[in-house]
Amino acid sequence: MIVRALMGLVTSLAALMLSATTALAAEPISGRWVTEERDAIVEIKPCGSTTCGTIARFLVPPPDGLDQRDINNPEPELRRRRLLGLPILTQFRRDDELWRGRIYDPKSGKSYRSVIRRTGPNTIEVRGCIGPFCQAQVWRKAR
Repeated sequence: MIVRALMGLVTSLAALMLSATTALAAEPISGRWVTEERDAIVEIKPCGSTTCGTIARFLVPPPDGLDQRDINNPEPELRRRRLLGLPILTQFRRDDELWRGRIYDPKSGKSYRSVIRRTGPNTIEVRGCIGPFCQAQVWRKAR
């Protein structure tokens, strides 16, 4: 009798955790997010039929100040773009609980395939991938 009651409790808890995880994953990723390095805030919002993210604010000023340009971009004509306001997340589309698109790293001047997912009410995991290899960061909701 006790074993049956414990099994029922475990099953109920597992179902509750699964529904909470599903509800969390269904939340949009829009908002203002502090990067893992805590050097910038990225604003994620709808951009037409996709979702994108731009550098909204620097928390740590770049070497050339707030007027820092995209100097590491491999395309010479894009090196004059200001980093502040630069779209670094582009073409993101929802795929069940994930968001898939492209991420641009202005420090290296490279773009990567990217996946974003909600990991908590105030956190998202942002992955940049080359082939099967990915590197993840956790971004926190800005206050």
